[in-house]
Amino acid sequence: MNDSVEPGLTTGAVARLLGVSPVTLRSWDRRYGIGPADHRVGGHRRWRPADIAVLREMCRLTAAGLPPAESARAARALRERDGHADGTAPRSGSDGTPGQAADRVPGPRSSPTPRSSPTPRSSPTPGGPPAGDRGLSAAGVRRECRGLARAAVRLDAPAVEELLDTLVARYGPVVAWEKVMVPVLHAVGRTWETSGDRYVEVEHLLSWHVSTALRRVPSPPARCPGDGAAPGPVLLACVPDEQHCLALEALAAGLGGSGVPYRMLGAAVPVEALGAAVRRTGPAAVVLWSQSRSTANVPLARDVAATGWGVRGARNTPAVLTAGPGWAGPRPAGVLRPLSLREALSALAGARGFSPAPGPA
Repeated sequence: MNDSVEPGLTTGAVARLLGVSPVTLRSWDRRYGIGPADHRVGGHRRWRPADIAVLREMCRLTAAGLPPAESARAARALRERDGHADGTAPRSGSDGTPGQAADRVPGPRSSPTPRSSPTPRSSPTPGGPPAGDRGLSAAGVRRECRGLARAAVRLDAPAVEELLDTLVARYGPVVAWEKVMVPVLHAVGRTWETSGDRYVEVEHLLSWHVSTALRRVPSPPARCPGDGAAPGPVLLACVPDEQHCLALEALAAGLGGSGVPYRMLGAAVPVEALGAAVRRTGPAAVVLWSQSRSTANVPLARDVAATGWGVRGARNTPAVLTAGPGWAGPRPAGVLRPLSLREALSALAGARGFSPAPGPA
């Protein structure tokens, strides 16, 4: 965010600037003393650059998963470190802890690691096991989920983007998806379903940024099996009428991060287009995603499994995986149905002739 804001902003203007509701700002002021210096214009409080700097720190720390009271103490410490050039006395919050107002906005500085945040770890090796199960403890999972949910509810897009990119870089796409992204997406979905369709905008913003973070996963050079053969890519597609493809994007990120080439066709792929893509690419495997029973199409899975390519007498057919909760019923013989992202990655590695990389237990 740009720190060059004009002094004397109203509470509503600051709320829009930071993506925090005015009610939240007033609550932080009342409970924790995170408020503007005690000056008013026309009976209304005004926020100066130093006040806004403290708010930014409060937002950053709560997005990192720290409890609000602890975040407030750290944010007030920022104000105390920077001094109070205007000579104003420290102001006290409702908990009696003094805070100070400063006129100047602090320059760039290194952000201290919150004492409750996980120890940074190097990015996982492409194609190797995810690093997260060894480094993301149960407490870490709760903290990461809490921070991401808070940032999403505030519609704080920069914080959501930074948190997701950090998660994927630190733990890999598989762990980030299973341990944090899915739980937070489910929690947000349950919230708007039980609140009269409120917070739909939160789910849309979060879904968009999850998709963006997954698509940023870098792909190392494609691996070949030990015999040197070059099997076709993995073809990823949602069945016709299926619009939900976030889980398929997580699978694509896991494949790409492991050096397995894939072709993503995305949501609601027509039957004819899917058949043409199979014949043109000669895939080692095809993954058909269905989110609900109403979109699962068993005859389609059977037809894809029978679709061949190559010269007569040496025709090839792909392995077919039906993925997603929509495929809960019977499936054609020979069609695989993985029940998790890790199962799907292992099955697809096998379909391309690889021994799955050993992952965490």
